[in-house]
Amino acid sequence: MAKPKAAARSAGRPRVDNPELREHLLDVALKSFAASGVTATSVRSIAADAGVNAALLSYYFGNKAEVVEAVFDERIAPVLSQFFLHLFAVEGDIQQFAAAFVTGIGELVEAHPWYPALWVREVLCEGGALRELAVARLSAAAPLVTTRFVDAQRDGELNPALDATEMVMTLLGLTLVPAAGAPLWQATSGAPAASTARRTQHVLSLLQRGLS
Repeated sequence: MAKPKAAARSAGRPRVDNPELREHLLDVALKSFAASGVTATSVRSIAADAGVNAALLSYYFGNKAEVVEAVFDERIAPVLSQFFLHLFAVEGDIQQFAAAFVTGIGELVEAHPWYPALWVREVLCEGGALRELAVARLSAAAPLVTTRFVDAQRDGELNPALDATEMVMTLLGLTLVPAAGAPLWQATSGAPAASTARRTQHVLSLLQRGLS
């Protein structure tokens, strides 16, 4: 009696799931998104950069939208969670809180150089591919940061001439935007590259002493 044939594997399906390969695919996708933008990056190009075929990438993540969501949830969101943990642990006055925001962003950029350009392009800019995910995932934590500034102003700790509701965007403009734009600034101005630590100290000095 003939031995029954084993069921054929679908194209791209590995014999055994490989968690390390999945992590590698996420890392490659993140690098591609940061370098080229989410919209300009295809599933096929991610697979090619990872050294696999597109069918294998589809096996682990389905379609591109699922790749994007997995990158956000498993690579970007943990970075943000660490930042917020660092920030909300601060129990001092509003100046210490603002300083913790600045140093926290500096540490984030130092540990994850891909973050500034990706965040500015895909979240802050209109039409960014990660904006909806960021809004959905940060709708609980982000307003708490603004609340700290609003409460501080109400209690007389924050300059009444400031708009407390704009403080978060102002601090992002002083930290993330310069980090994302540093290569362009160096190329056009001929200015020497500034380290993350130097940039952080510059912003802290500006906040604490102003321009006088």
